[in-house]
Amino acid sequence: MPKLNAVLESALYVDDLSRAREFYEGSLGLPLLLVNQRMCAFDVGGRSVLLVFLRGASSEDMTTPGGTIPGHDGHGPLHVAFAVAAEELVAWEKTLEERGIPIESRVIWPRGGTSVYFRDPDGHVLELATPGLWATY
Repeated sequence: MPKLNAVLESALYVDDLSRAREFYEGSLGLPLLLVNQRMCAFDVGGRSVLLVFLRGASSEDMTTPGGTIPGHDGHGPLHVAFAVAAEELVAWEKTLEERGIPIESRVIWPRGGTSVYFRDPDGHVLELATPGLWATY
């Protein structure tokens, strides 16, 4: 079996692309890589990309000069976890509080990691997770 190396992209679907861009770029500080009428792409730690699509705008196949991207879409509250250093978790909690983003839950995992859960403006569940959550992290 050939090896998969990493999850390169994760996608969320939102009702208001401008609002989502303001949240991910402004509130979470993710660098913007690409923006157009149907999506925004954000750099996450120089290792992965968060794609934020306007709900319904990517449901049809999209032809590009290099080939066709199959249609996709999503509904309901989805989940993405962001890896953070353990020593930065308190600073993140303070940043969320300062930006009026309520923390919904905090979990301390058996391996020693800690997760903090909150929501974006579209209700997606976002997680900040420190090392010790998984055997691989």
